[in-house]
Amino acid sequence: MTGARVCAVIALVMCVSGACEAGCADRPTPRCCPGRNNECVERSARRTVCYCDTYCTRSGDCCDDYRPVCHISAIDCEVRQWGPWSPCSSICGAGTTERSRQVATPPRNGGTPCPDLKQRRGCLAHSETCSAAKEVAKILPDSFRRNFKDPWRRPHMLMKEEKKSYCVQMRVKQASAACKVKPWSAGLVRERSVCIECQSDAMTTDNRCRGDGLPNIRTFWSAASAPGCSGSWVRESFTEDCRCPSYSMIFV
Repeated sequence: MTGARVCAVIALVMCVSGACEAGCADRPTPRCCPGRNNECVERSARRTVCYCDTYCTRSGDCCDDYRPVCHISAIDCEVRQWGPWSPCSSICGAGTTERSRQVATPPRNGGTPCPDLKQRRGCLAHSETCSAAKEVAKILPDSFRRNFKDPWRRPHMLMKEEKKSYCVQMRVKQASAACKVKPWSAGLVRERSVCIECQSDAMTTDNRCRGDGLPNIRTFWSAASAPGCSGSWVRESFTEDCRCPSYSMIFV
């Protein structure tokens, strides 16, 4: 009997006696699995359950041939460098920022899984926009509007240069109960859109009225002639060289 035949007979006898090797090599492709995968299972030579996933090295239930089969051809995950941190999610106050990285080489054949691809951390935003968001608008009904073309005004009263008014359309988000006391402020109710006019007298040195709002950001207001009347709103639109219709409001 030739040597090859002798070896085959010996192997057959060993398998019949239950001593033949079994495990990861007997699995269909992929033989080995990254991470923890309960489906990556096989029977050992002792007919007990064994695993061919990376997690088996921790749990101690790897198949007998896990290391020679899975680690010789294993390819670990490789990642690229971290990208830059994103801008703070908030333009004013606390927010979050994050960064990410890409996979350069995915894991194969039971190689080490990829590490985290995203990181997030807190941030604190402070900018010119943030300062504007903290302003509280003071408003009055348009009955307080001044007519700069009044012919009875003295010449010295007209020395101040009149600047063109502008209008902002505000969507009320919150209004206190005290607003119901005055007829003009009773119209400041939740989700109502109101026009507020910024006149020359109320403008600051940068030609704007304090508290004229920011797009899509909630800011705050207070009614000057209605004690306790206050709330918040969001600016919907901004129109230059504009006059609000009658029964609107003005900035103070």
